[in-house]
Order: sequence, then C-alpha cells, then structure tokens
Amino acid sequence: MAMNGMVCINIREMSGVVEARQRVATVCEAQGFGAALSDKVAIIVTELVTNIVKHAGGGELLIRPFNEAGVSAIEFLALDRGPGIMDIGIILQDVNFPDGSPGKGLTAVRSLSSFFDIYSLPGKGTAILARIDKESPVPGPGSPAPQESSRMKIGVVCLPLVPDEPCGDGWDVARLRDRTVILVVDGLGHGPEAAKVPREAIRIFRKDPNGEPAEILRTLHAALRSTRGGVAAVAVIDEDRGRVTYAGAGNISGRIITGSVTQKMVSLNGTLGDQIRKFQEFSYPWDAEALLIMHSDGLTGHWDLEDYPGLARKPPALIAGVLYRDQTRGRDDVTVLALKPAGVKT
Repeated sequence: MAMNGMVCINIREMSGVVEARQRVATVCEAQGFGAALSDKVAIIVTELVTNIVKHAGGGELLIRPFNEAGVSAIEFLALDRGPGIMDIGIILQDVNFPDGSPGKGLTAVRSLSSFFDIYSLPGKGTAILARIDKESPVPGPGSPAPQESSRMKIGVVCLPLVPDEPCGDGWDVARLRDRTVILVVDGLGHGPEAAKVPREAIRIFRKDPNGEPAEILRTLHAALRSTRGGVAAVAVIDEDRGRVTYAGAGNISGRIITGSVTQKMVSLNGTLGDQIRKFQEFSYPWDAEALLIMHSDGLTGHWDLEDYPGLARKPPALIAGVLYRDQTRGRDDVTVLALKPAGVKT
C-alpha cells in the first residue's frame, strides 16, 4: 500500500501557482480524474499556493497520489512557517470574508475537499491537509468528513534530497487480516543507486509480509546484497494482543506515543545487504489511543511532540507534514510515517 510519487513544490511567489497546476494536472491524469474533478483540484491548488504566498511569504506544497480501499485520491499538504492563525474556528466559519483574506481561501478549499483539516500555532506556521477522492462525492460546506475505511490511518512524507531525483528512501504498509506490518527503508546515500535499495526491499517485502520483523529483515538482508545496501525497520502491530513487535537495522527511528508517554523503539547497528551482527525483536504495548511514528535519518531525532500542542490528535498526514517542515536535516532523503488506529478521533 505504498503511496509513493510525492511531489514537493517550493513556493516563494505567485508564479508557483502555474507550476503547481501543471504538476497536479499530470497527477490528475495518472489517477484517472475527469475534467470536472480536475478543475476542482486546480482550484484547491490555486487557493493553497495563494494562501502560502500572501499570508506566509513562502512555504511548500506537497502533492501525493494514492489508491487505497478502492478509492483513488490526491492529497495536499500546504506547509509554511508564517505567523500562524490565531483563531482557526473563526477563519473556517461559513461567512462572507473579503477577497484576499485567509478565511476566503480556506473555506473554498474545505468546501471542495473530500477531507480537510488544519494545524496552526501562532508564530510557528500553518499546515493544511486537503484530500480529494475520485470515487467519493465532494461534500458541500459543513458536511462531515468521510469515515476512514480501514483499521489504520496513515500519513507519510517521503521525498528525495534533490527535487525530481529518485528517492533513496521508501516505505510500505501491509494490512493483513490480524495485523498491520510497516516497513521503512533508507538506501545508503542518495540518488539513483540509493533508490534501487527501497525498490528492491519493497518488492521482496510484498512477496511475503507475513513473517515476524526479524525474519523480514533477514530476508531483506539477503536480497539487498546486490545493491549498495541500506538501513530498515519493520513494525508489526497486533491490535488484538495490544502489542507492537519491532526490529530495526541501522538508524531508522521509531516511537510509540500514548498521551504524554513516549516509548522509543530500539534499532541495532548494521547495514542490510552488507554487514549486520544479529537481528533482534523488541515488544511494546499498543492501545487504541497510540500513535506510531517512524522516520529515516533525513529527520533529526531531537523532536518532541509535546512542543506541538494538540498535534497528536490530528490526522497522521498533518503530523508527518509538521515534523517534516520543522525537523528535516536538509542533507539527505527523508521519510516520516505516522500511523494511528482509525477509531481515534481527530
């Protein structure tokens, strides 16, 4: 269920609207969106980019195509480090805002989106999540967001260091009958040779995601000997038993956050496809309020979700987007994956 193919557009001026609309038109075609739906997507992109430029002076627009539970969709993350929004509730009220105000643009985006949410801290910036589904009818203003169709909600940012270069990071999620299996992998270095590592790892993982984490890593280790190698981690969530089993090789980071308690998961030293001394699994408790975050070393490990009041209650895509915006090292490919049970209210 990997949702790769994410596009990142740096927005600095209004000319970014043209680039964003051109890029998203290609995504719409690939996802099989018709003309009417593509026009709505273009409006969403225009409003998001305009909002970034006018009210934050710049930022990033992330565009991600995905197909899940029979629905083709396009997801947008608009990220900025601007002044933030003092009162989101007022901004999102269905009132007649003057043209050019943030309320005007955001209410338009919300009315056209199948799913919409926002996270903002005064003085620290704003993150906007909008998704438009191919198969689902677009709701009108005030309509409830559609229910998630699967047991886990997943949000991810996966981007190369150099725009339009193949990404040396990768990820995949297998939804099995009794558990959810997550893989995050990072090829050594970046560029085309590094990108071969996650491609091969995901190909092998999809053949048989049913094993335990250490067994999966051992299989990947053998398969990646023909590549330059990389690091990876596998987490298996067993909801019925209330347990996460985790195994990591190298510097993939994993945390389970439940309320104010954070459990850092253990990865051992080693490089898959090259040298690794042993594979070892660790078990951690999991419950219906838990949040799992896994990321490559393209993200600093010094972040603390307590610095972002209320973010843990937001959709995983917003969590991944905010961490990417604020914690990216800027010298390697980066993957941030956030996951929580679908029953958790956001």
